[in-house]
Amino acid sequence: MEFNLNTHQIRVIGCLIEKQLTTPDYYPMTLSALTNACNQKSNREPVMSLTESEVLDSLKSLEDLYLVREKQLPGSRVAKYEHKLTGTLTDQFGFSAQEIAVLSILFLRGPQTPGEIRIRTQRACEFKDIEAVDAVLKSLADKNGHAYVKALPRQPGKREIRYCHLFGSEEKLIDDQVDVVSQVKEATQSASTSSEIQQLREEVSQLREELENVKMQVAEFINAARN
Repeated sequence: MEFNLNTHQIRVIGCLIEKQLTTPDYYPMTLSALTNACNQKSNREPVMSLTESEVLDSLKSLEDLYLVREKQLPGSRVAKYEHKLTGTLTDQFGFSAQEIAVLSILFLRGPQTPGEIRIRTQRACEFKDIEAVDAVLKSLADKNGHAYVKALPRQPGKREIRYCHLFGSEEKLIDDQVDVVSQVKEATQSASTSSEIQQLREEVSQLREELENVKMQVAEFINAARN
């Protein structure tokens, strides 16, 4: 099962999951509340400024993908929205509470290390230790034959590996960034090698010059001795 969600869709579904887990009394969400959540300045990377129209467009497209549905509650004239990644609405994923909490963080904050995930999911669920986070990430990387997250190449000077979700365009952006980093690294190594070669050439040239000077001095000494 593959998705190619754009950044707005990722933000919308991430907010729906977050609010379901952290403020269930205010879930499902109205369009206004969801827009405010999308534009929240804390716990969002990057910070966005979406209009209600843009959020509504994302909701409609997510409905077409069976990832979100509109819910009309009794006694309410305002439409509310909920995601369909967990619960009885659909059985296409079968995500656990911990798995969905991890995905919400990756949706809202981008690539994260297991340590960051453990800290940032505290309001939504509890992980006993880093090993528990690793176990959930491993499950999401191969769940019923589908990969929903993946590990990224280790960053220079960093100990922990970061993970990203595989639900959309952000994945392509990350892959592009990784390619750029690799290209820069290769170019730097190549430049470093070229610089070292040039330095060796200069040293050899200097040694040759010094050798010629020594030869001249020896020749002068021999001539002086003969005379």
